Amino acid sequence: MGCLRQVLKGTAILLAIVAAAGYFIYHTNWFQKKYLYPLPYAEEVLAAAQESEVDPFLIYAVMRTESRYSANATSPKGARGLMQIMPETGTWIAGKINLDGYSGDLLYEPALNIRLGTWYLASLKDEFEGNIILTLAAYNGGRGNVKQWRRQYGWPRDFSKTEEIPYQETRQYVTKVLDAYSNYKRLYGPPR
Repeated sequence: MGCLRQVLKGTAILLAIVAAAGYFIYHTNWFQKKYLYPLPYAEEVLAAAQESEVDPFLIYAVMRTESRYSANATSPKGARGLMQIMPETGTWIAGKINLDGYSGDLLYEPALNIRLGTWYLASLKDEFEGNIILTLAAYNGGRGNVKQWRRQYGWPRDFSKTEEIPYQETRQYVTKVLDAYSNYKRLYGPPR
């Protein structure tokens, strides 16, 4: 019985040490940058960020939340690629930027998906006067819904209460993107 107690005590101590080490490693900047908040497609993101004047860390936060950086991601509703653009939205954006030869299948190409998604973010940011919460809510829930909510609930230009977004999915989406955006800025500093 005493031998069993010693084995259990030794096992408990070993598990505590492993858990502490795991916790420490998880919270290191190295681990966070490598596994949680990496910078894939850096050339494409920086080009789109410059072209559309959008913070590259916001682009990464949207990509992380939308697709976990998977260029082949397809949502149950049909959104495609890194920034999860609906084919119809892609067609609309392609028309706005005079992009010839667009088809929905091209949304799986990282450079084009990032370019279109970033242009769309910039468009929403302009429409909602730089309000990041309304921009992200519109990216997820649709610009028409956000306009309706502003009228219905009397949201001011500087709206900041994510908890008041009526769609749970959109509310959670905005919170996740803002969290990822904050972590990108914390880990990498000011945008390049």
